[in-house]
Amino acid sequence: MSAPSHEEPMNPPSRNVERGAATREHLLGVATRLFAERGYEGTSIDAVLTETGVSRGSLYHHFKGKDALFDAVLEAVELDVGRRLVAAVGTDSSRDPATALRLGCMAWIGIAGDPVVQRILLIDAPGVLGWARWRELDERHAFGKIKQTVAELARDGVFDASMADLFAHVLLASMNEIALLVARADNQRAAIRHARAAVDELLRRLLRPT
Repeated sequence: MSAPSHEEPMNPPSRNVERGAATREHLLGVATRLFAERGYEGTSIDAVLTETGVSRGSLYHHFKGKDALFDAVLEAVELDVGRRLVAAVGTDSSRDPATALRLGCMAWIGIAGDPVVQRILLIDAPGVLGWARWRELDERHAFGKIKQTVAELARDGVFDASMADLFAHVLLASMNEIALLVARADNQRAAIRHARAAVDELLRRLLRPT
């Protein structure tokens, strides 16, 4: 009887998983850049393959097609926006929700000037994935945080709790529209300054206790 082999497998499962994760991240990084520069319609699977050097089979192993790749890119952008908003607002649990909302809105004006965020999240995503999927992803990230903060303000008596969800939608629509105006402005600094002043006034009026 031969002795049991103690040789390591040529491709341990953990190494394959790491390699697969690295390939997926590489695809997402390159696709994010291409979607931001060329838009969804101007970015082909062939372009992604050329830029990444990844095989077609490997790409389709991770993503079923261009829509699935864009969906994953959008979620990654949403996660990044969420991290940047949290960094701007901070994690101080004692901070009142009104201050947190103001800080988040001010930060969003600057973040939305990022060409990646503007093109992928604000311009292409609703049309490519449909409003329902776009909103589903947003609910998990930035919009979810707005709804949570507005709900806290309603519990504090800032406004009628029955209108909390509607106020969250109105605020989101306002912030997105302002962000697009800023992103398309010729003078970005002046546009951001004016937008922040307008948002500060809007929130000052909105957050008056009832």
